[in-house]
Amino acid sequence: MEKLYTASVTAKGGRDGHIKSSDGTIEFDVRKPREMGGQGGVTNPEQLFAAAWGPCYLEMLEMIAEREGIDASEATVEVHISLNQDGSSLLISSDLDVHIPGIAMVEAQKLAEKAGQSCPFTKAVKGNIATRIIAS
Repeated sequence: MEKLYTASVTAKGGRDGHIKSSDGTIEFDVRKPREMGGQGGVTNPEQLFAAAWGPCYLEMLEMIAEREGIDASEATVEVHISLNQDGSSLLISSDLDVHIPGIAMVEAQKLAEKAGQSCPFTKAVKGNIATRIIAS
């Protein structure tokens, strides 16, 4: 395996803390969401995970669609990351709601699933996080 790129971020203070990338392009506070009894008002780890997964997934979707002669340049994905209580531990689940304008729903679902099989983020969580991919 050839390493193409490595992103490095330093986190301090947990869910009520601060993060900074090694190149300085991101630096901000994170807070526990109000729904979990936190202060809210700034981003949280689940939002950051969703924000990273979405563009990666769409890139794979567009590449696969292009190979099949389909224009998916206007496609969108809403990535929903949920933090779930499971007994005494917390688990993450995810829902990817994919919209590809101009194609039939059955074709959109097939492309959405193919992108899920190719996306590095989706592959990384396979078997560890319950993931639902639905075209709408």
